[in-house]
Amino acid sequence: MAKRAYNFNAGPAALPLAVLERARDQFVEFGNSGMSLMEMSHRGAIYEAVHNEAEANLRELYAIPDNYKVLFVQGGASTQFAMIPMNLLRPGTSAAYVATGSWATKAIEEAKLFGDTKIAASSEADKYMRIPAISELDYSADAAYVHLTSNETIEGTQWVEYPDTGSIPLVGDLSSDILCRPIDVSKFGLIYAGAQKNLGPSGVTIVIIREDLIGKPALSAVPTMLRYDTHAKASSLYNTPPTFGIYMVNEVLKWVKEQGGLAAMEALNRQKAKLLYDAIDGSGGFYIGCAQTESRSIMNVTFRLGTEELEKKFAKESEAQGFVGLKGHRSVGGLRASIYNAVPLESVEALISFMKEFQSRNEG
Repeated sequence: MAKRAYNFNAGPAALPLAVLERARDQFVEFGNSGMSLMEMSHRGAIYEAVHNEAEANLRELYAIPDNYKVLFVQGGASTQFAMIPMNLLRPGTSAAYVATGSWATKAIEEAKLFGDTKIAASSEADKYMRIPAISELDYSADAAYVHLTSNETIEGTQWVEYPDTGSIPLVGDLSSDILCRPIDVSKFGLIYAGAQKNLGPSGVTIVIIREDLIGKPALSAVPTMLRYDTHAKASSLYNTPPTFGIYMVNEVLKWVKEQGGLAAMEALNRQKAKLLYDAIDGSGGFYIGCAQTESRSIMNVTFRLGTEELEKKFAKESEAQGFVGLKGHRSVGGLRASIYNAVPLESVEALISFMKEFQSRNEG
């Protein structure tokens, strides 16, 4: 097999090699069916078993309480930006959003289309390079929900701990840090995540929603496919789901279990992040971390060099050495290494070696 790239893409992102190899071996024929899974009816017993196993594995890994539904939907997190207020933001109430960066801002702008939307806290004054302290949150006691973005891929910040919002449902966009560590699902009313960063290929979105939030939508006329009750009643089989994508999600979930579960994933992720941040902080200012230290993400490490010209040189030379995806997002520039679950420790070590070598040639 040809040498694989050092994949630091922000999304779609690295998938575990073992998962890709299993998918390759099952691609043409799944089991002894004589067909690829992609050719099968989503109503058939073979696919149904895969579908149910994916839900069971996610429930096991996160110890999801029985009063929560797990949904497999389409449209990415961006569709959830609209579905959430459509279903939860009732007339006479407001939605509280924590503004932490690019993705939180997109969610806020979408929510404004459907009802009263307020900012519970914001780090805009700090160029979104930190997560607001829990003590900074300020929202109405009759808020329909409080929304946060767990990890901002573009800025490279992440919530260390989540707020306790009491009787007000906490809604979390976990698209870029789902499965990176254990969490207490019961602290949330709803969790959603696009799969393409840490859970599988693009095309699948996971929604974990408390059953009492699934009733009649808040808006009077919500399209059938944008109602949580539609998908909950049909076990995510109301229409044809992204069957192969869900199969891949299940394979990733099985892989996480094989690695030792979420506690083991967190330990590895923190090891990778520490090595990379130590290399940045120990460079004598040649590399400059973007996010404030207490808010640094263990999934997306953002950093700068002294000039944009030097950053372009870094990106070009690193790509020539087999490193992929190290350019920062076009909206902020700089550099970014996304070190999701599937990025091996060896890739991070190789990147650090390149960074040191690049510094030795370009310093001074």
